[in-house]
Order: sequence, then C-alpha cells, then structure tokens
Amino acid sequence: MNWRFRMKLKVHTQILAAIVLGVLTGLILGEKTGHLKIIGDMFIRLLKMIIIPLILASMVTGMVSIGDIRRLGRLGLKTFIYYMATTILAVSVGLVLVNLTKPGIGVEMQVKSAADLSTQEAVSVVSIIEDIVPENLFEAMAADMVLSIIFFSLLLGVAISSIGEQGKLLVAFFESFNAVMMKITDWIMHLAPLGVFALMAYTIGTMGLSVVRPLAVYMATVILGLSIHGFVILPILVRTFGKYSPTKLIKDVFSALATAFSTASSAAALPITMDCMRTNTGVSNRVASFVLPLGATVNMDGTALYEAVAAMFIAQAYSISLSVGQQLIIMLTATLASIGAAAIPGAGLVTMVIVLRAVNLPLEGIGMILAVDRMLDMCRTTVNVWGDCCGAAVIARLEGEQLNQ
Repeated sequence: MNWRFRMKLKVHTQILAAIVLGVLTGLILGEKTGHLKIIGDMFIRLLKMIIIPLILASMVTGMVSIGDIRRLGRLGLKTFIYYMATTILAVSVGLVLVNLTKPGIGVEMQVKSAADLSTQEAVSVVSIIEDIVPENLFEAMAADMVLSIIFFSLLLGVAISSIGEQGKLLVAFFESFNAVMMKITDWIMHLAPLGVFALMAYTIGTMGLSVVRPLAVYMATVILGLSIHGFVILPILVRTFGKYSPTKLIKDVFSALATAFSTASSAAALPITMDCMRTNTGVSNRVASFVLPLGATVNMDGTALYEAVAAMFIAQAYSISLSVGQQLIIMLTATLASIGAAAIPGAGLVTMVIVLRAVNLPLEGIGMILAVDRMLDMCRTTVNVWGDCCGAAVIARLEGEQLNQ
C-alpha cells in the first residue's frame, strides 16, 4: 500500500466524519450556520486558485509521459481512439440520464451573486469550437477559459515530446512544476474535511434534510449510468471488436475490479490488472504494458460520466438552465480533463471544479455532492479499471492476437 493511497484513504475517512458532523451541526444550529459559510467559501477559493496552473502542469506532463505521438504507431493510435471514444460514450450516457431523471429539480439552492450564473445563454457548436483555440493565452487564463487552457496544454505537451533532446529542459521544468502543484493540492486536500464540514453544515442548516431525496436520485442516476456503460456498452465493444466473452472477461479480471472497488484507486489496482490480463486472457505483454498503464492515466470513463451528471445536478439545483451547447462543453471538458485526472490527488474533486468552471456553475454546489462521493468514487473507479481491461482485450484482438477463450 503506497503512501499516496494511504493518504487518500485517510482523507476519505476524515471527509466522511466531516460530513456526519456537518449534518449534525446543521440540524442543531439551523440558520446560525451562516457564520460557517466563510470557511467553506475559503476552501472553494483555494480550489479555484489552483485550477489553471494544475491543468497546465498535469496536462503537459501527461502528454509528455506518452512520448512522441509520431512514434506511437498503430498501437498508440488505436488505443487513443478507443479511449477517447469510450469516454465520450460514457459522458453521453450520463447526460441523457440526468436530463431524464432531473435529480436537482426542486432543491432550489440560491446563488450568492449574479456573477455565479452562466452568461452563455445561446452557445452554438461553432462558438464552442472557436473558444477551444484562445486568441490570447493569458486572457484565457484570466477568464478561466478551461477548454482553451486544456487545448493549449495538450498542444504544448505534444510539441515538447516531438522535439526530442531539445525539449528535455522543458520536460524537467513541467515535471517539477507538476510535482509542486501536486504538493500544493495535497495541502489543500488536507483542509478538505474542514471545508466539507462547513459546506455541509451550511447546506443542511439552511435547507434541512430536504436535500436528502434529490441526493438519493442523483446517486441512483450516477450508478445507473455507470451500470449501463459497464454492463452494456463496454461488453458490446468487447464482444464486437474483441471477439471475447464479456462474462469470461469479468471472471478473468474480477480480482482487479474488487481491488479497484475497495481502494477507489486505479493505480493501486494496476499491478493486479496487468497480471490478470496477461495470465488469464492471454493479452501479450507488449499490449498490456502499453494499454493498461496508459489507461490508468488517461482513460477515466466512470469519472467523466460522474462529473457530467454532477455538473448537471448542480445546475438543476441552482435552477440554471444549460443549453445543448453548454452541455456539449461539459462533455468536452469532462472527457479532456480525464486525461490529467489520475495525476491529481483527490482527482474527482479537483476535476469537478474544472468542469463546473467551464460553464460558470457555482462551485459551492460541490458541498452537496460530497455527502455521497465516497461510494460513487468506489463505483466509478471500478468502471475506470473495467474500461481499461476491455480496452486491452479489444486492442489485442485488433492487433491480431489470439486470446484465451
């Protein structure tokens, strides 16, 4: 059990305790919890503070770690296309379900200022594409244009990788920069229990237990979406393109999935995942050693689906109507943000902030969803690892390998 997993487990335990204490405090103090709001607001401001540098550092480092795109060849191209396609499918499932169930309707949260409301009332596909490419990088950073920063970061990472020896200094710089940002994020995550306590106490104190039912529907929506993606879409892909029995594959990698569920960590499950795929399914070491570690870094189907549903839930809770264009922004941001998610401690929380900022949703809404985040974290991590396993089986078959049937 590595130190990062122990830290994550400790933080999760503290957050669960903070949620319980926050609920009790809110019920006891009621409206008097208003003075606690400043603590929650400061925690949210800390998260806002690190968004842009964290995106830049993690995205560039993630792309550099892949290596020169031109040298990845056929295996790399197939893997990249598969991972991006399945993540988009996962987000699409989440958006369809959350628009049908509408778990946030009736919560009636209040924004603290008009600035919290999204000003993008009519967003076209053309404007979305145009906004991806910033006219001025520094203006984009100042305006929190998340998609623009993600695009530039990915482009910069690819460019650094492609120039070989000349890019070594930049590689070292961004790796150091990323390590520093991860350390700052570690510090902020140590404050998460205090921030969660304040946000939860204020939410319950001002709204009472009326938020419990919408949270239950929200949780059910996420789990249903993960189930559809994990038990319907991915098995169809495995059967169609991998020519492999999904039922047998689940049995082959069950220990990896159990590890992912219990630890809520794709990295912790990676050694077991690789062993299961090589030993039980017959995937070659060449494919497994490339596809699976890359998947643990960039393939976050479950996380992306969860973030899309959570963003829509928060929008509904604040009575903010999001257009199709804005929901497309959520899809793009959740998909692209998943590339750097694994490198971020407390990844779900930080990348959720990135997605919310992309469509100008109130970050205070995070306080609601943290109440059920631990269970959903376990479920979405399991789907993440299951997606990696399915990807390895599909890519191996596309590479002409004969798997154990």
